[in-house]
Amino acid sequence: RHFEVGSFLPAAKYPMFADVRDVIETVAGLKGAHGAALTLNKRGIVDALETGVPEIGCVISASEEHNQANTRRSREDSLQDVKDLCALRDASDHKPLVSVGIAMSFGCSIAGAVDPDEVLHIADRCYEMGVDIVSLADTVGYAAPRAVESLSAALYKRTNGRTFGVHLHDTRGLGLANATAALNAGARILDGAMGGLGGCPFAPNATGNIVFEDLVFLCEGQGFTTGIDIAKLIEIRRLLEQEMPTEPLYGAVAKAGLPVFSEMRE
Repeated sequence: RHFEVGSFLPAAKYPMFADVRDVIETVAGLKGAHGAALTLNKRGIVDALETGVPEIGCVISASEEHNQANTRRSREDSLQDVKDLCALRDASDHKPLVSVGIAMSFGCSIAGAVDPDEVLHIADRCYEMGVDIVSLADTVGYAAPRAVESLSAALYKRTNGRTFGVHLHDTRGLGLANATAALNAGARILDGAMGGLGGCPFAPNATGNIVFEDLVFLCEGQGFTTGIDIAKLIEIRRLLEQEMPTEPLYGAVAKAGLPVFSEMRE
């Protein structure tokens, strides 16, 4: 019941987000639903706070080069935005959760290798500012399970009981393996997208997030109770096929179907 509803960006340049306020209002009307909105600057932060959305997220790249390409701002500028958001949150009657995704946590398509200590330093600063949730993002799908488990375990030690997450892509076929590694290391928020939709204009060749239907199937198989009806998720894919006929949809569970178990009889 957690949805990223959209981003607060200039509608003239990003028309797909022009109706983000309407989407926030729709999600707010769904029983038990939790909407999260993405912001990239102070103007977006103020606009998001005015809507009463339950969670406001920011993105900071572990790579200075990618942060400049993605937001046209330095990492220090982006960290200042996070600090401002936390201050505005604390001063307002409406106190949404504040989340930060650290893009390119496992390697950058522009700058190359990323030092895990740099990622953890950014996470530490976010927590010091009052951020509620930090997520490690494998933006371009460079990560392998060993790296995901190692960095997730290191972040877990810094959370002081706070929930942290991972934002994974299946660009090189390791999305679900990486999700398993993150779960084993203590991550309890995992992003996914129906049919694996998505991508990033500043992350060449990156696919969308890991397929949500497959992710739910994995979590249930690992013993977690998600409360999500996978069969209904598969039905929802038909709506995506109708509304976005030119977009390819991915996912193994939807194609193979849910397993049918039967007891052996003597």
